Amino acid sequence: MGVRVAVIYYSATGNVHSLAQAVAEGAESRGAEVRLRRVAELAPDTAIDANPAWRAHVDAAKNEVAEATLEDLEWATAYAFGTPTRFGNVTAQLKQFIDQTGGLWQAGAFHNKPVTSFTSAMNRHGGQESTLLSLNNVFYHWGCIIVPPGYTDPLLFAAGGNPYGTSWPSGGGESPDEPTLEAARYQGRHLADIASRLAG
Repeated sequence: MGVRVAVIYYSATGNVHSLAQAVAEGAESRGAEVRLRRVAELAPDTAIDANPAWRAHVDAAKNEVAEATLEDLEWATAYAFGTPTRFGNVTAQLKQFIDQTGGLWQAGAFHNKPVTSFTSAMNRHGGQESTLLSLNNVFYHWGCIIVPPGYTDPLLFAAGGNPYGTSWPSGGGESPDEPTLEAARYQGRHLADIASRLAG
């Protein structure tokens, strides 16, 4: 059985979306079958419309990326989860999706499956690491094998050297730069490699 990776994320203005695409590309480059999926938007239109970048991304993503389902989690043999930081924590949108997984968790669907995580925040010290650590708490409960990038390749330092997972400080609205996207691709490759070893 080949490696099947579900890359599941929430993105408001598109930064985590870009990271998710790069993670997916990395996994695909190792021969993995990949499903790139976004979770449902929960914010009201009034909030979304107040930020033109948010509205533009919501409108574009709904036609570009399928919405995540629990079946995607059952299908996958490995996972990558992405979220912006919200006060150093996971977004409500991704958490709402995760909170639907109780039945799969009770059935042991997640046991020993490798998982990795990635994030973005406005500031360099805006909670990226605490967000990834918070997200990883779910994976401990699931019984997954957490696969961080660590310091396993020199290219990670050009992206800021976050050993927990790829992260991007968006600052004034800039999209992830090429070193960060390459770190995300590496993270996808690394996840697929570990999943392949576990399967073999």
